[in-house]
Amino acid sequence: MTPVSSHSPHGQSPLRTVQVLGGGNAGSSAHVRSLAVGLVARGVKVTVCAPSDAECTYDFTGAGADHVHVPRSSDPVSVAALRTVCAEADLVHAHGLHASFRAALALGGRRVRTPLVVTWHDRPHAEGARGQLLRVLERRVMKAATVVLGATSELVDGARRTGARDARLGPVALPARPGPPAGPDDPDPLRPKVRAELGAIDRPLLVAVGSLERHRGYDLLLDAARVWRRLDPAPLVVVAGEGPLRGELQGRIEGEGLPVALVGSRDDVPDLLAAADLALLPSRREPGRSVLAQEALHARVPLVAGAVGGIPELVGDAAELVPPGDAEALADAVVRLLADPARQDELRERGTRQAATWPTEDETVAQVLSIYDELTQPTPLL
Repeated sequence: MTPVSSHSPHGQSPLRTVQVLGGGNAGSSAHVRSLAVGLVARGVKVTVCAPSDAECTYDFTGAGADHVHVPRSSDPVSVAALRTVCAEADLVHAHGLHASFRAALALGGRRVRTPLVVTWHDRPHAEGARGQLLRVLERRVMKAATVVLGATSELVDGARRTGARDARLGPVALPARPGPPAGPDDPDPLRPKVRAELGAIDRPLLVAVGSLERHRGYDLLLDAARVWRRLDPAPLVVVAGEGPLRGELQGRIEGEGLPVALVGSRDDVPDLLAAADLALLPSRREPGRSVLAQEALHARVPLVAGAVGGIPELVGDAAELVPPGDAEALADAVVRLLADPARQDELRERGTRQAATWPTEDETVAQVLSIYDELTQPTPLL
């Protein structure tokens, strides 16, 4: 068990931390919930500033933290509310770009400098004027942060290039889901039911998960599906997620007769993966620690992914990696893998070993807590 946190620099009271969350994606929200559980168990007082809908979904108060509703907006009222909460904190920890920008505004101008830790889970991407605005926000956040934790080496390098004074690798553990993972000795009893519901009883099932946005590479997936539909039997490709490209993608699926189903946002992604023969990650960019890649390896599902961003670092040799943006290479890798059960078994075993190298939730909390102590412990007099 990790030792209880040191006391705050102001006396014997527990260390007081504020976790700032934007509206956040599922990964950062689950991470804050996991941190709250671990920090509270170690005697740290935790206040989570997040929109009310995040509290409803992730139950930060159930983790032992206090929750304060702070809207996603960076307007003066929201920043003032955040400033009030942070006034009594020994340290503020913000997650994601927009939450970090609000935290920097809330802490700006104070006579006593409160340490600001920023966890960079991902790097938002946009073109044109919005892209320029994001870069301005990043520079402001990097300048304000005492320590930046990048979930991958690529994010750490990006933070340094953007002006971070102290950027460190801080891998974010994938919070455990209830129930045991599927395995060869304990097959998931839901697998036949899920496959039947999806229409994949006598055909391979390929699963991709993620928002329907350009950088996810679903256009490449549909290009590759033209090849797969010639197989006998043709695999069914299921894409779980919603987004602005749904109409465009659905039009292609229907117009080209592709064996692809857009099933929308799902709360049973672990069940979908457990039922799958292969998991697909065709992204053009993936700077963070892909949740799908982690869940696929944990579930012992062979993964085919673009060798982009943080993916190679995350999966090592436990996945079939293809050049990003190459639909032909994606199609060929899937065809070869479906025809090679021995290679599938090899990837399952490698995936299990690779997943065992990732940090646990307890180890993630311990690293974060050591940084908190480093930033709040008084410097001893020589």
